[in-house]
Amino acid sequence: MSDDPELVSAYVERRRADWAELAEHMPIPLDETMLEKVRGLGDPTSMLDVREVYLPLTRLLSRYFLHTSELHDSTNEFLQLSVERTPFVIGIAGSVAVGKSTTARLLRELLAAWPEHPRVSLVTTDGFLLPNAELERRGLLQRKGFPESYDRRALLRFVIDVKSGQEEVFAPVYSHLVYDIVPDAKVRVRRPDILILEGLNVLQPARPRLDGTTGLAVSDFFDFSVYVDADAADVRDWYVSRFLSLRDTAFRDPRSYFTRYANLTTGEAIRQACYLWDTINGPNLDANILPTRGRATAILRKDRDHSVQWVRIRKV
Repeated sequence: MSDDPELVSAYVERRRADWAELAEHMPIPLDETMLEKVRGLGDPTSMLDVREVYLPLTRLLSRYFLHTSELHDSTNEFLQLSVERTPFVIGIAGSVAVGKSTTARLLRELLAAWPEHPRVSLVTTDGFLLPNAELERRGLLQRKGFPESYDRRALLRFVIDVKSGQEEVFAPVYSHLVYDIVPDAKVRVRRPDILILEGLNVLQPARPRLDGTTGLAVSDFFDFSVYVDADAADVRDWYVSRFLSLRDTAFRDPRSYFTRYANLTTGEAIRQACYLWDTINGPNLDANILPTRGRATAILRKDRDHSVQWVRIRKV
């Protein structure tokens, strides 16, 4: 965003030290054991990061939640209705390997500790990827993660159903081990106080229809959104490091879709990871993910060591 002064002016920026002071005396409602469970592979997020970055963010999110509740009550009063409020929806976006999954899981644990909203659900958009067989039929298997590789209609329907207050809504399940949708498996979401929706393209705007009109986008139903940001060169390095870690762990599982990479030498694995980044993940970041950054309510900017250095919050 540094190359777009008009966009930057739409945000208030806080350096980490100033941001950390916003939750200086708040207790941390999770311990090292829980943090270890929510961290992604190779993610170095520490308890200090939790205190200085994510606690202040949950404090702000709780304020948005409460003010949305007040707006709901005021609207009901004005319209003389008694409609129940619907879930507060948070979108989490960012590149592959940037740490958005850790951010989403951390926010789920921290937000659920607040008495105002103890029921917090997390759904990832991976479950809405088209099955591999369908991607192959459409010639999109090598574009997995690009917007066109998702069942966007099903994802939009899911978010609309959640936001309309349906008692139960179901989302498909994706397995990173087999690299495909799990047949007949579903995640059940039952009227949470907060729903966190995490995925590469959740901030994508609606695409024009053939007749020139524009429909709805998933992000139209967000009450708050977070973009996890970092320099693309750093994210590429993190992706390569994660690939090497997976080579020594998950790829060795005979059920893994990527088991063919398990016996690569370190040099071969680095070359393969760089190839995958340069032909798939990097272009997707440049063309589809990064352009949505300015649509976020909050931007967390990471440094080379994964530490968040500043936070930008959209002015209201």
